[in-house]
Amino acid sequence: MVGLDISSSAVKMVELSGGAGAYQLERYAIEPLPSGAVVDGNIANLDGVSETIGRCWKRLGTSTKFVAMALPTAAVITKKIILPANLRESEMEVQVESEANQYIPFALEEVNLDFQVVGPAPSSPDEIEVLIAASRKEGVEDRVASAEAVGLKPLVMDVEAYATLAAFDLVREQFPGGGAEDQVFALVDIGANAMKVGMIKGEQQVYNREQAFGGNQLTQDMVRAYGMSHDEAETLKRTGPMPDNYEAEILRPFLDNLALEVSRALQFFFTSTQFNEVHHIVLMGGSALLPGIGEIVAERTQIDTVCANPFAKMSLSQRVRPKQLLADAPTLMVACGLALRRFDQ
Repeated sequence: MVGLDISSSAVKMVELSGGAGAYQLERYAIEPLPSGAVVDGNIANLDGVSETIGRCWKRLGTSTKFVAMALPTAAVITKKIILPANLRESEMEVQVESEANQYIPFALEEVNLDFQVVGPAPSSPDEIEVLIAASRKEGVEDRVASAEAVGLKPLVMDVEAYATLAAFDLVREQFPGGGAEDQVFALVDIGANAMKVGMIKGEQQVYNREQAFGGNQLTQDMVRAYGMSHDEAETLKRTGPMPDNYEAEILRPFLDNLALEVSRALQFFFTSTQFNEVHHIVLMGGSALLPGIGEIVAERTQIDTVCANPFAKMSLSQRVRPKQLLADAPTLMVACGLALRRFDQ
């Protein structure tokens, strides 16, 4: 399967081969979406998204048409429940539907519902912990339709946060000691319109938060400063060259504000949980590519900060240019995590 990620600003695809921890990156591609094609995680322009997926798949240059996709985390309701360990699967489905009625503010016929056994319940060996996930059907159906419109075949519909966790396992290995289980990592995904912060300890996400701050603020700063259109500013961000005053008067203030937002997210985490320390900050998303961002966030928070690269220890196909991949890697976390689902099936 190809991992297919639809964000608010671009479509990204990743294809992996190998397995058992020895993965090779065969191909990846990124295509920008039309402005307003995806709004608040919802597909607003189905034709525009489908056309972008088609271009991205063509650029990828693969014959594989099976894809794994994901829903925005905010579009999915998740809840862990405790059930008896001796239930048959059919009995578990009945129990899950009964429990779901308590937590889902929609009729069950309006949602896609799934569940996953997490493992033994901490409180009793005779019980198991089960994760329920539910989302409105239209969110799933729109994503499926956008891929099917260009001849692709979705096999998996995941949740972005869980796809990120799958890719993060490859990032964790790059830290000393493989990222010890007692360490807390802050995964900061800085997209076009929002900054999503997830706190990871061991194999579990212990906290998540979304803040309305993203790369579009930098674009708007450029629009105001240089009297250009939004599309012209986006193109300038990607290709340059930048005006002489860009770094000092536009980029640096934006990075300072971004670092402040990260610091605020950490404070929310500390005040709303029992945790009082974060050991590493891992930056991802399109805005993680901005020069100097890691150093400025580290200076503001006094926490070790790196940009995510799930491909660092991966062998690369001859089709992949290492220098370009290094620049794109932080934006490909979700797509990489979805590509890994091939090996989970």
